[in-house]
Amino acid sequence: MNLIEYPDADMMMIDLANTLAGELNSALRSNDRVSFAVPGGTTPGPLFDDLCAADLPWDRVDVLLTDERWVPESSERSNTRLLRERLLTGRAAAATLIPLYADTETPEEAMPTLRQKIGPILPLNLLLLGMGTDMHTASLFPGADRLEEAFDTHAPVLLPMRADGADEPRVTLTAPVLKGAITTHVLITGAEKREVLERARNIHDPMEAPISAILGDATVHWAE
Repeated sequence: MNLIEYPDADMMMIDLANTLAGELNSALRSNDRVSFAVPGGTTPGPLFDDLCAADLPWDRVDVLLTDERWVPESSERSNTRLLRERLLTGRAAAATLIPLYADTETPEEAMPTLRQKIGPILPLNLLLLGMGTDMHTASLFPGADRLEEAFDTHAPVLLPMRADGADEPRVTLTAPVLKGAITTHVLITGAEKREVLERARNIHDPMEAPISAILGDATVHWAE
């Protein structure tokens, strides 16, 4: 794990946006298309505001979320809504969104269709993750109902996930997909998450600390 500390969050967002844009450009020089997976939630919003203006051929970039709440895009809790409002705008509006949500009552009903769209864009060229104070990443929550299945080496690319720490059903990219990414970054802020990160580095059981399985080859970006 490589840890980069920043003087403040604003500088971190600007620097990380530049880093991600550079890595996307580099990947595009040797690939017809590249895949870029990003987290939802509130933390990456300012990063997306900077990244969407990057001057690169976004029409050759496939963007997908690492996980999604099973709510319609009209919901304020929809990560897809966040992407459309803050990343897939400006120059980045030309990117292709690979959906993690469909208009079905349960995520299980949509799995075949959603998985079919993810498989062709793997391995992920670039992966950005967040981390919760419970050491979850994507929707790989400690104690979640299908966590063990999500860490199986033969796991499908996408799984429904339900957990006490989640207010609604989720879908999440599974551990083999996340661990198979060519380049991985983790974005965290605040003293509490820095302490959690240090604990996670010393826990080798992904059932207890799911983020620990991803940290080995990751660059972690942190600011107070």
